[in-house]
Amino acid sequence: MSTVLMNGEFIPREEAKVDIEDRGYQFGDGIYEVIRVYNGKMFMAKEHLERLSASSEKIGIAISYSISELTNLLETLISKNSLSTGILYMQFTRGISPRNHGFPTDDVTPTFIAYTKIMQRPLDNLENGVSVITVEDIRWSRCDIKSLNLLGNVMAKQKAVEASCYESIQYRELSVTEGSSSNIWIVNGEKVQTHEANQFILNGITRQKIIQLCNENGMELEEKAFSIEDLIDADEVFLSSTTSEVTPITSVNNVPVKEGKVGEVTKKLQGLFIDAIIAECGQLAN
Repeated sequence: MSTVLMNGEFIPREEAKVDIEDRGYQFGDGIYEVIRVYNGKMFMAKEHLERLSASSEKIGIAISYSISELTNLLETLISKNSLSTGILYMQFTRGISPRNHGFPTDDVTPTFIAYTKIMQRPLDNLENGVSVITVEDIRWSRCDIKSLNLLGNVMAKQKAVEASCYESIQYRELSVTEGSSSNIWIVNGEKVQTHEANQFILNGITRQKIIQLCNENGMELEEKAFSIEDLIDADEVFLSSTTSEVTPITSVNNVPVKEGKVGEVTKKLQGLFIDAIIAECGQLAN
């Protein structure tokens, strides 16, 4: 029987219930984070929790826990579930209140839940790459907030599923933004490029680590939007996310990226990223 964290209490998963008037359930009025766990340790937990705090401020949800308190609670949850390799999901909603579009009064307490899930590293995708399609980005204009309003992302991901692809790459007026659940990168020569961090993309934690690794290792990097044509013509393409790490993209809309092989710059970044995981969480088993 697994344990979940609900409003600061550790309870059996079977006992965790959501009120029908919780604003997360009725409005998607909330925020979330997904943190990777390696060897029972959270990777880049501080960065994830800082982004959670930033999202909460942007939509006006008051989180009563400090980052230190949240870290201790989440570490305890991982221990209680004996999680070695997987993810930790957490979310805050604005709380339970009679249905009304306007925010409830300040005496309404946010609802906080967290749980763990076993999830192995996607080794085959990391080695061989994945196929993607492009779709129009129909989401709202505050994608920098990691909110529960994910219908646009879900619809984009489903198009990838129906096309037997791993991911959908979204675009606004032919300018690539990001994947349905990932950030997108292109490589030309040895230059790495990804969309700048603004309201049209989520500033991924893995994205932030890759930028850090590029800067620390003298790799040329540009944070600037690129077109679908740039995407298709690129020497290398890859995606990044908490669960996908640094995943090569070998085909876009059924057209191979160059020769459909994983590029050398992508391989270098994969190695640097694994080194970063090992430095924080210990040697990987696979």
